Amino acid sequence: MSRRAMTTVALLSVLGSVGTAAAPQEGNHTMQPTPQPSGQPAYALKSAAFHDGGNIPRQYTCEGQDLSPPLEWSKPPAGTRSQVLIVDDPDAPDPAAPRTTWVHWVVYNIPPDVTEAQEGSAPRGGTVGLNDWKKHAYGGPCPPVGRHRYFFKLYALDTTLNLKNATKAVVEQAMKG
Repeated sequence: MSRRAMTTVALLSVLGSVGTAAAPQEGNHTMQPTPQPSGQPAYALKSAAFHDGGNIPRQYTCEGQDLSPPLEWSKPPAGTRSQVLIVDDPDAPDPAAPRTTWVHWVVYNIPPDVTEAQEGSAPRGGTVGLNDWKKHAYGGPCPPVGRHRYFFKLYALDTTLNLKNATKAVVEQAMKG
């Protein structure tokens, strides 16, 4: 009997407002890792394009080339069978009065040996789900009003997900167990 459970999560949060995104700072910036059970290294997510809490550069937004940013993460915990990447914005449509969380990217069943996503590409071997534009793709920040927060969440799972054309809600439901 297989048990489905999230074993750990890595989180990267950034800010963005169309037309005001700052240039990336030089070098790689390590994101805050989620604490792990003793003896296991942290599962950390980072990007060479921006830092945790910083701005998303224009090329990764709807006003730029709308490319997915380069991402790197540490090796997942032992026993990981797949990984899930979800990028969303909890401030839609207006950060002063948010009504929904807008989903920009869903990638599931990323093999456990994959530890990066190159600029403009989904993680190798992963299945790209449906974003809130109903596309199997990354959709960059494109807020209608104000500065929004964007969360890049990486999950390590002890199973693979048997899904097709999945949305964030379907993936999150499948991860429960």
